[in-house]
Amino acid sequence: MNPILNTAFKAARKAGDMMIRAASNLSAVKTDSKAFNDFVSDVDRTAEAILVDALKEAYPHHRILAEESGAHGKTTAEYEWIIDPLDGTTNYLHGHPQYAISMALRHKGVLQEALVYAPERNDLYMASRGQGALLNDRRIRVSNRIELNRCLIGTGFPVVDQSMMDTYLAILKDFLAKTAGGRREGAAALDLCAVACGRLDGFFEFNLKPWDIAAGALMVQEAGGIVTDMQGNEHWLESGDTVAGNPKVLGQMLQIIAPHVK
Repeated sequence: MNPILNTAFKAARKAGDMMIRAASNLSAVKTDSKAFNDFVSDVDRTAEAILVDALKEAYPHHRILAEESGAHGKTTAEYEWIIDPLDGTTNYLHGHPQYAISMALRHKGVLQEALVYAPERNDLYMASRGQGALLNDRRIRVSNRIELNRCLIGTGFPVVDQSMMDTYLAILKDFLAKTAGGRREGAAALDLCAVACGRLDGFFEFNLKPWDIAAGALMVQEAGGIVTDMQGNEHWLESGDTVAGNPKVLGQMLQIIAPHVK
């Protein structure tokens, strides 16, 4: 583990331990609503403070973009962390263990390091540009399936901004008719990690935020997969519209999506 990821993991482990302790009494966790179906809890805020404080101490000249507290540091900084202290807040608040801490570092706009840590499962995903991706210190690769009718596709419902709901449901209907099935587990970072290690063959979702996808996307790329937007371009981090999969499957996914998007 390189020094940057080691620093990130120490902070993530500390935040994750706090989450597990708090999960033993979820009725005591204070929760607010940022928007319809978009929740934030004291656990999110406390975890974010742990991560931000650790990164500021170790890398005072780095910029940090965090889900709950926004941007920290100079806009001219060459290095920028993109962090989600609790991806899958709704899952967490319902006692469902599908949630994770997501941390990514980019240099001059290019993703370089990624860490996704699922505390309850003690699963640690890591990736460094040009050096591959790991799950619990074992190298991972995307699946090698070619036929779409044998593929399992992950997705996320557009529950916060529902303006794309009709388009999404039409795409989902086509996928369900042409694949081995779909899964919606409620944490995009972990969905992308599932693509990276071959548990899912592909993934698509509209309107994600940078902190939802930055770390997981690098994981997919370093595991041999491809990440694009809905048109097959590279603007997924800006638009949030994300498609990921192994190289053979991704092209077929884009063909299904194409008739439904401009």
